Amino acid sequence: MSIFSFLRRSPEPSKPAAVPVPKEPADRRRLSRLRARSGTKVLVIDDSQTVVVALTRMLKQNHYDTLFAYDAETGISLARARKPHLIFLDIILPGMNGFNALRALRRDSATQNIPVIMISGNDQAAEQYYAERIGADDFMKKPFNRVEVFSRIDRLLGPDLLPHRPAAKASEI
Repeated sequence: MSIFSFLRRSPEPSKPAAVPVPKEPADRRRLSRLRARSGTKVLVIDDSQTVVVALTRMLKQNHYDTLFAYDAETGISLARARKPHLIFLDIILPGMNGFNALRALRRDSATQNIPVIMISGNDQAAEQYYAERIGADDFMKKPFNRVEVFSRIDRLLGPDLLPHRPAAKASEI
């Protein structure tokens, strides 16, 4: 008897084939989660067009208003003028780097309370530590995925469903 004929045989009548009980698929999209409200303004500051497009697309699909800048100076100006609810800020930028941009944002009374999530493709833990020391509210490594982006945003949500700086960090200014 070949292996194929063995596999084609029907189960013996005395031993019914086990039928798995179908389970409800664990679809994370169906889980109730806290989400920032529609119209939340998010500024993305990154010199990579790929990162800007990816983040902007994700955010727009969730009805957020997005702004973007490819350098720190433009990003700081946009933050002052448009007052976003949240900023994603890359560390390595042309001209002023992300650390200096974060310092400038924290020193300006118009932008000091805007939560900032630093992003970097560098795996150095020192960058994360340094970003947190000078006032970043979170740190995200590249490459990132949709789940990570929205879980980082969700961690910063206040009762009004808008991102806020954690109380301890906001008082450090």
